[in-house]
Amino acid sequence: MRVKICCIKSVDEARMAIDAGAAALGFVSHMPSGPGIISDELIAGIASKVPPPVETFLLTCRTDPKSIIKQHKVCRTAVIQLCDYLKHEDYAVIRKGLPGVKIVQVVHVMTEAAVNLAESVSRHVDAVLLDSGNPGLKVKELGGTGRIHDWSLSRKIRERLSIPVFLAGGLKPDNVCSAIKEVGPFGIDVCSGVRTRDKLDILKLSQFFNAMSNTKKN
Repeated sequence: MRVKICCIKSVDEARMAIDAGAAALGFVSHMPSGPGIISDELIAGIASKVPPPVETFLLTCRTDPKSIIKQHKVCRTAVIQLCDYLKHEDYAVIRKGLPGVKIVQVVHVMTEAAVNLAESVSRHVDAVLLDSGNPGLKVKELGGTGRIHDWSLSRKIRERLSIPVFLAGGLKPDNVCSAIKEVGPFGIDVCSGVRTRDKLDILKLSQFFNAMSNTKKN
């Protein structure tokens, strides 16, 4: 079970997450709302210090493929996490512009419609990440809400897709075991569940990974 720690804001936080057992780190660029936002230049600086095999994710709200390519050439992460929705033909533009860079599409699980949406976009990306945002609001929520969603829908999506599925949304030490058992994801993504006053919390981080270990034992 891979764990991605998101909203990383400094080299020290990156080291703390890696030492705890993180397989991937997420860096949040400009968003309409939510925690952990840092500049593209800071993302590039932190990502350059992350050792392999830990993967680095650029979280972007941009929807124009050329703008996404331009942003990534500054940040230079291993993965692009698309937090808003693109036209299907735009994925090919990104692939051509950034060969070798993995693409993860966020699907916001609000209704049954998310199942078909995830299945549709899965043909164009390397993985799907299921979250609890709402891109239909006047001020879009594209992640970091601290809310859980309907895990039965997430399980349905995971069962239908042939690519890896990450689960996010309101995960914390006291519910991550239940989430894993219910959904069976490839990986877990957590931000607010291991932070206190917008800082990575070493105690919560330790509790989270201990809970993950208990899941494996059970």
